[in-house]
Amino acid sequence: MAKIGWNVESANKLYNIDKWGVGYFFVDNEGFMVCSPHKNKKQTIRILDVIKEAKESYDLDTPLQIRFQDLLKHRVVSLNEAFHKAIGEYNYKSKYMGVFPIKVNQLREVVEEIITSGTKYNIGIEVGSKPELLAAMSLHTNYESLIICNGYKDIQYIRHALNGRKLGKKIIIVAEKIEEIKSIIDVAKELNVVPLIGLRVKLASKSMGKWATSSGENAKFGLSTVDILNAIQLLKEENYFDSLKLIHFHIGSQIPDIRVITTSVREAARFYAKLIKIGCSIDYIDVGGGLGVDYDGSRTIFPSSANYSLREYANSIVFGVMDVCNEEKVKHPIIVTESGRALVAHHSLIVVEVFGKIEKINKLKDIKINEDSNKLVKEIYEIRQSLSNERIEEYLHDLEYLKKQAKTLFDLGYLDLQSKAIIESLYWDIAFEICKKYNDCDYIPDEIKELQNSLSDQYLLNFSVFQSIPDNWALGQLFPIVPIHRLLEKPNYKATFGDITCDSDGKVNKFIDLQDVKDAISLHNINGEPYYIGFFITGAYQDTLGDLHNLFGRVNEVHIFLDSDEEKGWYIEETIKGSTISEVLNVKQYSTEDLVRGMKKQIDFAIKSDIVKPSEGMKLLSEYEKALDDYTYLKIKSK
Repeated sequence: MAKIGWNVESANKLYNIDKWGVGYFFVDNEGFMVCSPHKNKKQTIRILDVIKEAKESYDLDTPLQIRFQDLLKHRVVSLNEAFHKAIGEYNYKSKYMGVFPIKVNQLREVVEEIITSGTKYNIGIEVGSKPELLAAMSLHTNYESLIICNGYKDIQYIRHALNGRKLGKKIIIVAEKIEEIKSIIDVAKELNVVPLIGLRVKLASKSMGKWATSSGENAKFGLSTVDILNAIQLLKEENYFDSLKLIHFHIGSQIPDIRVITTSVREAARFYAKLIKIGCSIDYIDVGGGLGVDYDGSRTIFPSSANYSLREYANSIVFGVMDVCNEEKVKHPIIVTESGRALVAHHSLIVVEVFGKIEKINKLKDIKINEDSNKLVKEIYEIRQSLSNERIEEYLHDLEYLKKQAKTLFDLGYLDLQSKAIIESLYWDIAFEICKKYNDCDYIPDEIKELQNSLSDQYLLNFSVFQSIPDNWALGQLFPIVPIHRLLEKPNYKATFGDITCDSDGKVNKFIDLQDVKDAISLHNINGEPYYIGFFITGAYQDTLGDLHNLFGRVNEVHIFLDSDEEKGWYIEETIKGSTISEVLNVKQYSTEDLVRGMKKQIDFAIKSDIVKPSEGMKLLSEYEKALDDYTYLKIKSK
């Protein structure tokens, strides 16, 4: 039931949903998070309904990954249409061809959906390794689209790419260093095939944010100006000068500031124009990836944001390339982008269940203060009895002083355990009351904010940070986090998250905020019913980067499609079971058969030694074997 003074708009404002949700995610009138894959509020999918159907019809528990395939299609169309509009608006004399970098999300259904949705636009694939190339070659059936080969390459990598050229595929091998050009020429001669070659330019322009070091003159990949001229000379000497078809650069991932994109595009376009003027027959300029996602909705240059729209991104690139080419009086090239994060990030979310919490405020059941009580106990008890708004800051300072004194006395052995417990109990009780007095204030002093954060409970979530949101742990990447239900109730608890791994880093304690970063998130009380938390915009990189820390494996997964013929307007098209215990153990070379055999030996010995009865021993072995087929995550039983 909605509380007075709290409504959908209140929830939207608290979690900034309208900003980062960009029309795909919002709160419905009954307080549930919904997805609208086409940004059409008449076609929505209630996320809690997906959870229920996955559990009831497919026996899939949380943690659960949900993919909205129609949203993926919408992103593909939106990106391509943005460029087509920019080309028309600026009267650009060439075209746009996007490629999807498969490393961003290598799941077959994701790649296939992007290719299918992008057939009209001839969307291609970018690869950076031999396995990715082999996968792409099989999926790539539209010979008008491109396969861009990046990354360091050995002879086998180059051979596979040139075998694709024999089939008529437009596979462009981008050279990261001079030695690769020599190898491309050698293999091309051996196979008697004409290669398509690209050069990756190492720009002086640098990115910003978490990936700034991947760009600039000290970048890991790319050719300097001297290298480029030497490469061209080599191609001329070997009669492969006309094979040079593409110039490429990559300024970094998740670029938050449009000015970085504008500057780097113009610098790369200048390289292109100068190369055209010396006789190169280049057709493509590949501006790489970097199209940012506004994870926090602030539309700023904060690392988890982006201060530009899709339209501004396309306009900046098209105009930048055109302006330089017009100045230099050279032809307009085909523009290629390798946008991956912006295509796939929004389509996926992880839903996890809260199974408990660690509370800061744990009151002693019976606090007795008398004449013999410790002096500090009496003083802190007196503060609790006389709290008032008029002296709130004074009380706070006294409270902190008494807490420090108590620690010092306990460390020196002058404070007994009972007195320490009373002081701790009263400290948190008083702190809570002080913070309550600022609940409805527009301005909150920094001291109170720190106190509020220290009061945060830790909600325990049935998932692994390292498996499902590794970028949060490794890079401090912020993801939008929202309860997927009860959003018409005012959340009165401040909390951080702890996962189920046995690792102190298995936590989430930074959250999106329009002003900066919050150290705690507002949540509802756990009332005995399932309480679900959604981690949104997780479709880029997280699947591939996730590890098996504590041997927690891949989570259960469902793929959702809209369908007007279905009563509820959608259906689960595919389910993918999460890892079983035996599967993750096998990855680490624990054979299931060997494990069972080892346990059987021990149980047989226990039976012979009369430690357990035969029937009990067989039951133990049966439970052990059955457990190997279990989901690696907790089985939560709600009250």
